[in-house]
Amino acid sequence: MSSVFAEIAALDKLLHEPARLSLMTALSACKSADFLALQRLTGLTSGNLSVHLSKLEESGLVVMEKQFVDKRPNTQVQITEKGRQVIENHWRQLENLRRDAQNWRPD
Repeated sequence: MSSVFAEIAALDKLLHEPARLSLMTALSACKSADFLALQRLTGLTSGNLSVHLSKLEESGLVVMEKQFVDKRPNTQVQITEKGRQVIENHWRQLENLRRDAQNWRPD
């Protein structure tokens, strides 16, 4: 198998999933974001967003802080240093893959 295709197959599946890639990209651009802002940004349902955030939290890529603000639940989400490194590396991999794919020619 050509190395470009092997590299594509080896992409981090946890991070490459479109909803999680969107979340991590958004979180890498800010200090933190609340659940509703992330929901509006991604268009995910609250249940779907919750599942994706839980997977990211279990992997140590984000931390969530749940609190009450004016007697309403509020969840703040923040990318961790590990998460910041992982998303930066992922985008670098994608940029390299794009370049390699543009230069790829069948044998």
